[in-house]
Amino acid sequence: MPKKYNPRDISWLSFNGRVLQEAADESVPLPMRIKFLGIFSNNLDEFFRVRVAGLKRATEIKDKGANASFFEDPSIILEDVHSIVIKQQKKFDQIWKNVQKEMAKQLVFIRSADELTEDQIAFVKDYYKENVESNVIPLLLDDIRPMPYLRDKSLYLGIAMRKSQWQYETKFAIIELPTRIVGRFLIVPSGKKHEKHVVLLEDVIKVNLPHIFSYFGFDEFYAHAFKITKDADFDIDNDVNTTLVEKITKGVKNRRKGKPTRFVFDKNMDTNLVEFLIKKLNLSKKDSIIPGQKIHNFKHFMDFPNVFKAYKKPAERTAFDHPAFDEGKRITDVITKQDVLLSFPYHTFDPIIDLLREAAMDPDVVSMQITIYRMATNSKIANALINASRNGKKVTVMMELRARFDEEHNLEWKERFEMEGIQVLLGVPNKKVHAKLCIIKKRAEAKTIQYGFVSTGNINEKTAALYGDYCLMTSDRHVMADINRIFAALQKPKADTGAWLAKCKHLLVCPTTMREKLVAHIDREIAEVQAGRRGHMIIKVNSLSDKDLIKKLYDAAEIGVEIDMIVRGIYCAMNQKKFKQAIRGISIVDEYLEHARVMYFHNGGNEDIYISSADWMTRNLDHRIEAAVRINDSKIRSQLKDMLTIQLQDNVKARHLDNSLENNYVENESPACRSQIEIHKYLQSELLKN
Repeated sequence: MPKKYNPRDISWLSFNGRVLQEAADESVPLPMRIKFLGIFSNNLDEFFRVRVAGLKRATEIKDKGANASFFEDPSIILEDVHSIVIKQQKKFDQIWKNVQKEMAKQLVFIRSADELTEDQIAFVKDYYKENVESNVIPLLLDDIRPMPYLRDKSLYLGIAMRKSQWQYETKFAIIELPTRIVGRFLIVPSGKKHEKHVVLLEDVIKVNLPHIFSYFGFDEFYAHAFKITKDADFDIDNDVNTTLVEKITKGVKNRRKGKPTRFVFDKNMDTNLVEFLIKKLNLSKKDSIIPGQKIHNFKHFMDFPNVFKAYKKPAERTAFDHPAFDEGKRITDVITKQDVLLSFPYHTFDPIIDLLREAAMDPDVVSMQITIYRMATNSKIANALINASRNGKKVTVMMELRARFDEEHNLEWKERFEMEGIQVLLGVPNKKVHAKLCIIKKRAEAKTIQYGFVSTGNINEKTAALYGDYCLMTSDRHVMADINRIFAALQKPKADTGAWLAKCKHLLVCPTTMREKLVAHIDREIAEVQAGRRGHMIIKVNSLSDKDLIKKLYDAAEIGVEIDMIVRGIYCAMNQKKFKQAIRGISIVDEYLEHARVMYFHNGGNEDIYISSADWMTRNLDHRIEAAVRINDSKIRSQLKDMLTIQLQDNVKARHLDNSLENNYVENESPACRSQIEIHKYLQSELLKN
């Protein structure tokens, strides 16, 4: 029987394969190729922390219903995952070799401990003594001592030590590399004109091993890097006497106890030490035990030092101001008169920050409400909200503490906000708040004016320079009314939240109305085709894995509705022979991370377009609070459709999402179209029109 769906986890690995393709692409600037290798590695770490850990738990559950979301037997998926990961790792290793050859052409070299000159060794020893030594804690290992706690995300040196007069006995030790404190990279004097030499922190420590273990008299050291990846998921317990903050704090701490899901080590590591670590970590053949190359935790290479020939950011990668905000115009004055769509990272993020700053200083503003999912470390958004509170505004922040891997960061911001008099909402039980909303209220001339925004991405100035997202800035009273309803629901999370959310008339909201409305839109396209007219949808999301919506797409394809899917990541749909019109799926992976969610429905010529925070995944549609806003402004609707069309024409960075998930590039006879570059040109042409 032919397969109907691609398993979510296999599809995700295919996406990470597209990231690896970018690292392999010789047309990509060298610093970006290195960065893509770091992104690939970081992605894979998180995949093992969450998805592989979940698959392993699922293999222990015999309930078929509980495992239905995997689309296949979890044990079979796990086997496929391990096979794919090993193949991708081999590709990674070869790409890294090729990248190092390109680095050498630019006279940039990574030097290992045994390649350093005497002068460089002296430099490294001085650096170690001044910057590293106080942060290094060597731990001896043996059968008697319990295994020390090993941190997920950390990198370790596994060390085998001997004395020359001992023929057989070897002692083991480990050292955690203090990368969080001193960084991973050290630029050392090369002694040669124009050459740049970079030494990794593990090699800095290797040079100093005789000094570190001087008390023991060892004279032979064999040190190799390794890391473990742990199950990073945690459940929020149902203890009614425990606050959400306490539960999150407990959950973060419990991550320390997560079971290892992967053990990756330098294949040249002492075999006895490898066996010792496997035994002490309670790993089995079912676990991912992966011998690799010398360098691990490649995620650090996302911040590789700038040692290359000057790389000037091309003009088509430079953000510019939205034409609606001419110099001197207040953001508030503009959006209270017209809707404005910001397209990141092409447009600058400044209008969002300026909007909040203006509100913080405006004597007529009485309140500000905003949802926060992930924030920049030194957030200008946070500063504006704090200043607003200090100026007497009533500021409410919906802070989602359960944003994965940002829990501690968000807890810190919660405390800071509350110290500044800001009301912090913590959401509703069992549902993350993922909607990106803001509403500002001001009293002027005896009337209330409301304005704000709905966004597809986090309100984060750092990611806005890297992620492709949309933000609708508006004062539309229907949109503002619905945002008010959502915040009313969040203010009383123990009350009937669903009833408040169900009152939303203009926004599509999860978990109450969005699924139902999406199905209605698809049914309408089906009805158009059945009536002999055109039915067409363009759906741009990060992930497509919800089985019910995929089935609905299958119904539409079987009738003959044209369906174009632009999906960056997970794509579980598969074309079937019975389809009258095959689903066309593409994925675009380029310098910017495609993050926006856009839904276009032809609707018999009366086109509907929405931007949304929600992916087409069950977790988003049924277990999160999400929002999609319909675009009413005809000019903005036209721009969004134009940008979707440009992406569908991409034949440089687009890959086919076919049943095989082989990541074949889209190739045709049309002129070359790299959509991220073309969208930049398109938006700049809109700038010139104004």
